[in-house]
Amino acid sequence: MDNNTAPNGRYVLDSKAEFVQILRQANMNGANRLFGGHLITWMDETAAVSARRYAMGPVTTACIENLRFLRPAHLNETLTVTARVIYTGRTSMEVLVTAETEAYSGERTLIADAHFILVALDENEHPRPVPPLIPLTDEEKELYTQAQNRRK
Repeated sequence: MDNNTAPNGRYVLDSKAEFVQILRQANMNGANRLFGGHLITWMDETAAVSARRYAMGPVTTACIENLRFLRPAHLNETLTVTARVIYTGRTSMEVLVTAETEAYSGERTLIADAHFILVALDENEHPRPVPPLIPLTDEEKELYTQAQNRRK
């Protein structure tokens, strides 16, 4: 991966992470829908990869905010979990994580989303500073502003 550190920070694209899974019987709950605990695990792991890429080092999950299960996922569906840093504090990163099912046509349907707060760690597992985020696109700027407002 390229190190896209700008003189004043890093970019959203530096943090992009994706997990893809074909759902099988072992992922299903008693009602034959995707078990929520499996989905949360995959979302947390994808958020961690995103934050590690951004922070260029170890991280830990501090909080999961606004977790929403929007629709069920079923056996043999393709699940895609995507994560990206949308806001940074001094040592923390807010990572937007979305989970979608993908049809054979490529069309995706949102099934869950959440905001994960992760903290960068130093070699002694203490919080360490992260570079500030530089939002570039209108969408990135809007997500950054929304996150900033949540922190107030």
